[in-house]
This record gives sequence, C-alpha cells and structure tokens, in this order.
Amino acid sequence: MPQPLRVELDRSSPVPLYHQVAQAIQAAIDDGRLPSGALLENEVSLAARLGISRPTARQALRELVDKGRLVRRRGAGTRVAPAAIRRPADLTSLFDDLNRAGRSPSTTVLEHRTVPASPEVAEALDLAEGAAVVATRRLRLADGEPLAVLGNFLPVSIAPDRVELESDGLYACLRTRGVMPRVANRRIGARSATAAEARLLGEPARAALLTVEGTAFDETGTPVEFGRHVYRASRYTFDATLFVG
Repeated sequence: MPQPLRVELDRSSPVPLYHQVAQAIQAAIDDGRLPSGALLENEVSLAARLGISRPTARQALRELVDKGRLVRRRGAGTRVAPAAIRRPADLTSLFDDLNRAGRSPSTTVLEHRTVPASPEVAEALDLAEGAAVVATRRLRLADGEPLAVLGNFLPVSIAPDRVELESDGLYACLRTRGVMPRVANRRIGARSATAAEARLLGEPARAALLTVEGTAFDETGTPVEFGRHVYRASRYTFDATLFVG
C-alpha cells in the first residue's frame, strides 16, 4: 500500500495549491523519501487527506507526470518514475554507459537487413549512392524499461550480425572486428514521437523525444556508421562540458 506523504499547505500563499502539492512530492523524490517505483496514493485519497479538490490533486500529479517524475498506468496507479539516464555528450556506447551507471541494458533487434544506400546515407558513409549497406534498428532497454530506438547504417564489410547486436553494444561489436570508432559528429534535437515510436517506448502519443543524428569515424577518418536515434526525453539527458576560448 502507498505511504501517505506529509504535505504542508499554505492556503494564504499566492502559489497555487496544486503546485505546492507537486513541489512537496518532487522534493520527496529528490531526497529519496519516495524512491524509484514507489506507489503514490490516488488523487481521490490525496484530495480527501489534504482537504483539496479532486481536480487540484489531479493537476498536481499531472504536473509531475508531464515533467517525467511520475508515471501513470491504467490499472497500476501512479508511481515514481525511474531516474533519468544522464549521458555525457562524448563518443561512448549507450550499452556501456548503462552498465557503468549500474543499469542492466538489453536490446531487441527490430530490423537487420541489407539495403541500397540513400543519397544521405551514401554521403555520410562516403559510398556510392545505391551501394549495399546494412540497416539496423534496435530497441534499447534499461532494467527492462524501453529507453531508445537506435537506427544505424553500416558498410556491409564491417556490420555486426543480428545475434551480436542482441548481446552487445554496436561499438563493442565493431571493436571485435578491429574497427575503432574515434570521433563523431552529432546533431541533437527534439521532436514529438510518432504513434509507432510511442508504442515501442511506452510513452503517450506525441510525447517529447530527444533526437541524435550523425556519423562516427575510425582513427583513419573513414566513416564507420551513420545513426539516427530517438530517446525518451522523460528518461534521458545529455551532459556536455563547454570551454570558453
């Protein structure tokens, strides 16, 4: 059963009651009183216990759902969302980053086939347009929870097979072939999820996604992979250190 959270409300404050409730819940999440996966009382119980209206309680919970701090599932109640994955904006493997963060990564290979390179892919990989490339699309999970959909194009000569990609990260697979990714260009953006992406990632329709697109190169400057990835914005962030010259 969910444990009632102590919430002190200042009814004379200009801060709306729903926001005061949301702030109290968020503070409890931040300081560990409400750990990841903790079940919260429903809005009816919350409203009755705090002496607020049900719409006010609903708005407080919705504010935290919209921020990615709570997750609401029909029949399962409202729970504290898993902690967001914070990843350095470096040339690292998501698979390895999850392991280092103490999370258990797993992969479902959604697509693995040989296709002719489109003009964009051919330019990124420095190949002739229409040349054969391997197209892969993978669902990456952390502790069994969907986190990202990873799309990559690779030259046929170095592309890992489906079995390899199900058990390890792409860059680890490339390293076993003697291919060492050293540098990459990356474009980070954002957009709304398509219906298919929302289903795969367990997000609401048109939820916010982070997008990453770019090419990785080996130590000789040869392109080794071109990727288009989407990440759940509610579960994932990129960290970057900037230097002033």
